[in-house]
Amino acid sequence: MGEQGRELPVRDWLPRAAALLVGTLALATAFIAAYVGALHKPTPRDVPVGVVRSDQRAEAVLAAVRSRTHTIKPVGYDSQDRAIDALTSREVYAVLHSGPGGSLTLTTASAAAPAATDLVGQVLGQAARQANLPLQVTDAVPVSAEDPRGLVPFYLAVGLVLGGYLASTALGISLGTAPRSLPRAALRIGTLAVHSVLLGIIGAVLVGPVMYIWDHDVVAVALVGALTVFAAGMVAAAVQGWLGLLGTGLVILLLVVLGNPGSGGIYAPEFLPTFLRGMHRWNVPGLATDLLKSAVYFDWRSGRWPLVGLLSWAVLGILGLATSAVFQAHRRRIRAARARSTAADRPVADG
Repeated sequence: MGEQGRELPVRDWLPRAAALLVGTLALATAFIAAYVGALHKPTPRDVPVGVVRSDQRAEAVLAAVRSRTHTIKPVGYDSQDRAIDALTSREVYAVLHSGPGGSLTLTTASAAAPAATDLVGQVLGQAARQANLPLQVTDAVPVSAEDPRGLVPFYLAVGLVLGGYLASTALGISLGTAPRSLPRAALRIGTLAVHSVLLGIIGAVLVGPVMYIWDHDVVAVALVGALTVFAAGMVAAAVQGWLGLLGTGLVILLLVVLGNPGSGGIYAPEFLPTFLRGMHRWNVPGLATDLLKSAVYFDWRSGRWPLVGLLSWAVLGILGLATSAVFQAHRRRIRAARARSTAADRPVADG
């Protein structure tokens, strides 16, 4: 039979092709809506700034700003040490306190989000000038000079997440989305683990010795990178194991379409629309971005939740993939039993 004779009839491939195109259109539409809607006009609201409750001068300036706009949200602390601890734990982006001679000092941590600390500096600088108070700004945790806008953690996280779900998708295409047995599932998990370690090391070397952005944190970045790749890969593998091709679309929706703008990596969460502001605390790109910042700039402070979040996704992915393998094996046993029963019930033809 010739090549043309082996082609599927239109009635067989057209519905599937139409469904795939509709799904692609839906994902592309969601991508445009999410990125343009979330990022075209960032509107900061309630950007937290620490202040000591007994510091009347600093409190008065923050209260005056708050009365005019909700851009900044004062957060009170009992002592200056506690306020600075909150700064280095990423509870606030800056701390305002009184200095000598009636001046004000604004201590920032630009490594948390340069756009947020720039905004705080501009707003409080204007307020201090209106109150005829000199304002001195110091950066306690500066962002790397090779990453002045603080975007490397986000873009590195995006690449790591992309590597994770693409590896899972490639394995699904070559071996089937759902493993046929638990040993096959274990083999896929092991393969993804090796891939994760390799990509984590590659990412750390690229932003370290190659580009000299974080050249003193190669091991930390590699560890976070490997965990990020593995978590993304396992989430994708589990969803694809249960939903097949539809699962790939769902993974793209969660990890890319909603995950990237909601990660707080391009803009701080306080700059995003309300429905996206808390997403960085549970989606994989957001958790990875937060953990990278914590490891590189903040001595792992504020890293507990992102670490627990990524580990939880990895464990849930492993369980999801394993249960899909068990379910598929069970379905095959049922089908085989029905086939044997049907064969046994079929009347034997006369010779």
